[in-house]
Order: sequence, then structure tokens, then C-alpha cells
Amino acid sequence: MNRTDLVRQMAAYNQWMNDKLLLAAARLDPAALAADRQAFFGSILRTLNHLVIADTIWLQRFARHPAAHAALDPVRALPAPDFADLDRYTDLPALAAHRRWLDALIVGWAESIAEPDLDVALHYANSRGVVSDKNFFGLLAHFFNHQTHHRGQVTTLFSQAGVDVGVTDLLALLPEQGQGQG
Repeated sequence: MNRTDLVRQMAAYNQWMNDKLLLAAARLDPAALAADRQAFFGSILRTLNHLVIADTIWLQRFARHPAAHAALDPVRALPAPDFADLDRYTDLPALAAHRRWLDALIVGWAESIAEPDLDVALHYANSRGVVSDKNFFGLLAHFFNHQTHHRGQVTTLFSQAGVDVGVTDLLALLPEQGQGQG
């Protein structure tokens, strides 16, 4: 598997897992979603909001890539989100609609990334204003790993609330290979 295929696979996994989380969230009432569960972001809803906010921040940074991926034009038009706005979406339907839109955008953008794009150093400032120049492929690895990390937290919160999210492993999306094919 080459690097662009890996990026596309991670985008598909991201979309698949986020959809599973939204389906799990729909099985809880609004009070249960908003309940403080003593987690890092407090509630299930606030953790899901963090993922939307962080993804948007990163996508806006990625939109400054010299390749100027047109698939990111919609996020260029969004106002810059605030990391602290964990109550941005207070109801599941609004959060779910935005999450699904964002995930479709990520999948489409992943399809547009070319192998040479991955070797570019991306110049950006973090949330504290510290400027960095980091390898784009490494930043994409961080982007997808960050999502996986927090989805792990939220699946634990769902489990504690009595909701089974089901299979969460990337392995479930990997195609079978014939014997001797790799």
C-alpha cells in the first residue's frame, strides 16, 4: 500500500467510525449525551464537538498546502473555530449533519492528494501561535491518530452508558488478500 492509499484508507475509516459513533449517540437521550462523565472533555457530546472542532482547525491548516486542494474550498470559507467551544453543537442532529458533511469532505479531499504533496513541509501556527514547518504526511498521520485517540475515549463513555458501538478496528475495513498475495 502506498502512502496516498493509506491516507484514503484512513479517511474511509474515519468516516465509518464517526458514523458508528453517531448511530450510538442516537440511542441515548439528550441528557445522557450531555451528562458530565468525568472524562477529559466531560460529556459524550463535548468529546464529539472536540473532534469536529479539531478536524476543522486541521483542515483549515491543510487548506494552506501549496497544492491548494480545491476539495478544501468549503473549509476555507468557514470561520476559524475555537478549541474551547465544546458546546458548539448542543443537539445531536446538528452535530451529526455537520460531522457527516465534514467526513464526506475529508474522503473527497483524500482522493485529491497526490504522492508528491505528502513530502511538502506545511507552514502553520498551532493554537498557541507557535509556528512550525512539519512534513505534511506526518501531519496527516497526526490528524487521523488524533481522531482515533478521542474516538477511543468516546467509545469508552458509550460503553459506560450501556451502548455497544460494535467493532471499531481498522482491521474490519481491510480487504481480504488471497493466499500468497501479500
